[in-house]
Amino acid sequence: MDGMTGDRERILEWVERAAVFCIDEYAVPPIAGRVLAWLMICDPPEQSAGQIAEAIGASRASLATSMRLLIDAGFVRRRTRPGQKTHYYRVDDDAWERVVRRRVAGLAAFREITAAGMEVAGSDPARTGRLRAAHEVFDWMDKAFASMPGPQHEGDADEA
Repeated sequence: MDGMTGDRERILEWVERAAVFCIDEYAVPPIAGRVLAWLMICDPPEQSAGQIAEAIGASRASLATSMRLLIDAGFVRRRTRPGQKTHYYRVDDDAWERVVRRRVAGLAAFREITAAGMEVAGSDPARTGRLRAAHEVFDWMDKAFASMPGPQHEGDADEA
């Protein structure tokens, strides 16, 4: 854990705690949860697959699918360094905002599906009531999220 401050055991306990959250809330495989958590706390912030595998106690082979999943979801970015073949992975500061915004947009898009469902259901109040309840929640969420400012990151105030 080069450059890592703090107690290794405490850091790995936190990684496991954060990984369990990701497993439960985002339905990611355990290795992916550990990778994401590790990349959020590691130093240096860019790590090779070998460094990640060693840190979380996983085989490099088991990382491939998890890395692809995290990259596709927008949590992790892969890059190379000039003159090196090794890939390095990192969680960018705005990764969570991008992922959450995409998730909220996807949920809000379901509002259109519930509207179409109400048309298909016709005048049956039991069927349209369930659809309307869902539609109202997605409509409320979309409006509430659209009116909220984004997160303020360190240094943002300096740039304003």
